[in-house]
Amino acid sequence: MTQLTTLSGDSPARFAFGTMQFGGRADETASQALFDACREAGIRHFDTAHAYTEGASETLLGNFAANEREKLFIATKAGYAGGSSRENILTTFDQSRSRLGMDVVDLLYLHRFDDDTPLEESFETLAELQSAGKIRFIGVSNFAAWQVMKAQSVAATFGTRIDVIQPMYNLVKRQVEVEILPMCASEGILPVPYSPLGGGLLTGKYSGGRGGRLTEDERYGARYGQKQMHDTAQALVDLGAEVGTDPATLAVAWVAHHSVRPVPILSARSATQLRPSLEGMRFPMDDALYARLSALSATPPPATDRLEEA
Repeated sequence: MTQLTTLSGDSPARFAFGTMQFGGRADETASQALFDACREAGIRHFDTAHAYTEGASETLLGNFAANEREKLFIATKAGYAGGSSRENILTTFDQSRSRLGMDVVDLLYLHRFDDDTPLEESFETLAELQSAGKIRFIGVSNFAAWQVMKAQSVAATFGTRIDVIQPMYNLVKRQVEVEILPMCASEGILPVPYSPLGGGLLTGKYSGGRGGRLTEDERYGARYGQKQMHDTAQALVDLGAEVGTDPATLAVAWVAHHSVRPVPILSARSATQLRPSLEGMRFPMDDALYARLSALSATPPPATDRLEEA
């Protein structure tokens, strides 16, 4: 993981931007403004996927990145629809490269675990893409820790490894603290978590009566529908007011401050909406404030559930 350590160094390299909104909630003009705001802030790691906005996300990102490709780190994903078979990986990745206008992609993730395809088939295919110089690094997204380690042992038989995992992580979704982040620290896997704002919940906009993905998308409504999550969001708003900082800024800085040094994926549908998250890149988070923020939600129990030893 020698080269990947450059992504987890000092701010602002320790942050990425997710382009899931490109070509969807963000039209081409808004997407360009988002890309430009990220570049101005120093972000060079951009994340997309074959499944995002029916290909528009990859196409727009490729257009924006074309003039400075060598300065950027581009990640995409395969296997969200259709599974992680050899045929599906190769077919969709060729489509992704065509949309991006790139012969080489820096990081290719398996978008989710596929119970129906042998890991040997998936990782032999990824290893071949890596050996051919079409991808530089291999990642997995939405895998459990045991799935990562099972896949890692398979990857080793093909002379490669998983360098990155992309899990969900924010102040109200902390399951990764139990096994995934400790695994990353132990095994030298870089965590690049998505949703540091909890689908917008941690911006405080829902307590103010505004709408967004939690009210527009049933999946997000279910994901963040628990009362304690909304209580945490309100407490974050209150703490932000106390310290004079936007709650989104605090939420982003909290994720980045974890001892494993995650690389949070920021996202938004407009440059204005993105600004507080970008401010989180340079927010001077200290251990005392980090502890106060952590106390706003429950720390998940240890994997063994031996609470007396926690």
